[in-house]
Amino acid sequence: MTTSRRTTSARAAKKTAPRLVSKLEVSTDLGAFLGDTRIRLLEAIEQYGSISQAAKHVPLSYKAAWDAVDAMNNLADQPLVERSTGGKHGGGTILTDHGRKVVGLYRAVEAEYQIALDRLMSQWGEMDTGNMRSFQQLLRRMAMRTSARNQFVCTVSGLREGEVDYEVYLRLDNQNELVAVITRDSAEQLEIDIGMEVVALVKASAVLLLTDEGMRTSARNHLWGTVERVMDGPVNAEVTLNLGSGKTVTSVVTRESVASLGLEVGQRACAIFKSSSVILSILG
Repeated sequence: MTTSRRTTSARAAKKTAPRLVSKLEVSTDLGAFLGDTRIRLLEAIEQYGSISQAAKHVPLSYKAAWDAVDAMNNLADQPLVERSTGGKHGGGTILTDHGRKVVGLYRAVEAEYQIALDRLMSQWGEMDTGNMRSFQQLLRRMAMRTSARNQFVCTVSGLREGEVDYEVYLRLDNQNELVAVITRDSAEQLEIDIGMEVVALVKASAVLLLTDEGMRTSARNHLWGTVERVMDGPVNAEVTLNLGSGKTVTSVVTRESVASLGLEVGQRACAIFKSSSVILSILG
């Protein structure tokens, strides 16, 4: 009986073991050319001989399927898909010989890519589950796209509930803590709780700079660092502060402000922004 339990436990552990799965995309200067969805569409066209049936199988709308086929045919050096006419069923859609070669090549490269990832994971076989999940979290953070220049991965360290708003305290590192004010609805939707990991987003245009350590402001967030980079533009300048521990914060201010503050590389400065300028996001 004990052996059976151990076997069941081992199977469960094996089933939930983290694994990196490849997603291959072939791009051109005009954008994405081939990806998993389009390859599956081509394979379905080969199987069903009908764009409408292939679209249902993927699934895609009929229009989206034809748009994808047109895009692939336009970008390929030879057509991948052709309309057929006549025949017992009155014609349909077929994959060309070139289309079959492209699908085969894509799947072969994808398989080699997956083998490489599996080999990489096997070399890290001694890595414990905690570290593996940390690595997975890193990949997910890197995959997130946003227009906000400043992205901070934080841990919720405190909550203060108001009638309408929530004050959310965010631990950035051992030296810095941020404050965000969000609506009650947002807090409930994100299921904000102490100890959870969130991403704090702040637009560079919402970040102001000061150099006087004695100056007091109404802004809740103050991040002190040293000027790492100043990029001048015709009207505005982009100033990046190094906060230490590999973290930075970027501000877009006028060139006049850069001159009046005497900002230059190596100088100590503070990035300030309101708690209402902080947008919170969670990695689902």
